[in-house]
Parts: sequence; structure tokens; C-alpha cells
Amino acid sequence: MSDEITGRRPNGAEPSAEQAQSQIRIISQYAKDISFENPRPPAQLPNTIQSPEIELNFNINANALNEEKTFFEVVLKLEARAQQDGEVVFIAEIAYAAVMELRNVPDDMKQPLTMIEGPRMIFPFARRILADLVRDGGLPPLLIDPIDFNAQYVMRQVQQKQAETQIE
Repeated sequence: MSDEITGRRPNGAEPSAEQAQSQIRIISQYAKDISFENPRPPAQLPNTIQSPEIELNFNINANALNEEKTFFEVVLKLEARAQQDGEVVFIAEIAYAAVMELRNVPDDMKQPLTMIEGPRMIFPFARRILADLVRDGGLPPLLIDPIDFNAQYVMRQVQQKQAETQIE
């Protein structure tokens, strides 16, 4: 399971080092941490749960794994908390990670790629695990809408710049 962007020449010739195309690929992906809390079973059967209020939070971290900064660990953390009538229905959390390789990528593009493209590529797997986890807890599966990681990244950059100007 990898996404790879490579450049190939029409005549089959390999590009020279200075013409080499950027490559982005997932080397491996894995669940780092999973947690599920179902505090009220069996009194809390699916037919007694109406429409709980669900709060979803996520966080993204990326760390270089080598000095050349060609390998990164990208960690996507998803937390879902459901409440009904002020009582917790469930809490489900996953930290899903991938080792991502960036070849021939300019340094100024590495942060956006690891914080936007990395999570975008692994999100469907984390979402499925979270849905299955909730379902396996005896509840209807949690269906999470796609996340626009690009918009989230841009918003975070704007907030950081605003915070920096307020400090000065």
C-alpha cells in the first residue's frame, strides 16, 4: 500500500541527478496506539442510543527519521467522544502512523508534504479502524467525513503568523 509520484521520460531514459523528479511514498503504515472506552455496557444497547453528540478531534505530527531528512514518521491522531444526555457513550482514539519517504524534494516543501499529503494518504485506514473499533464495541460504526488537511494546514499557518505578530 503505497502512493508514489515519480517522473518517467517518454523514451525510457532515466533523468540525470539534477533533473530527478520528486518522489513521495509510504514505506509502511501501522497503528501506534488504540484505545476504546465503553463505560456503560450492557445497559447501553444500540437501540437505546438515539443520536449522541459526537466530538471529533485530530492532531498531526511529523518527525524526520534520518539526518538527510528523506524519511519521516507521520502520526495522525483521531479522537472521537460521544455523549448522550450528559453521559459518555464511548471514547475511541487511534494514533495511526506511516513512514514516508521524500526523495528529491526541496526542503521548503517537506513540511507541507508531511503535514498535508502524509495524513491524506493514511486517513482512510485510520478512519476504517476507528469505525470498526466503535462497531466492535457494540455500537453503530462511526462514520467520519473526509478531512481537508490542506485547509487545516493553511489555517494553522495563518494562526501562527497572527500569534507571532501579536508577540512583536
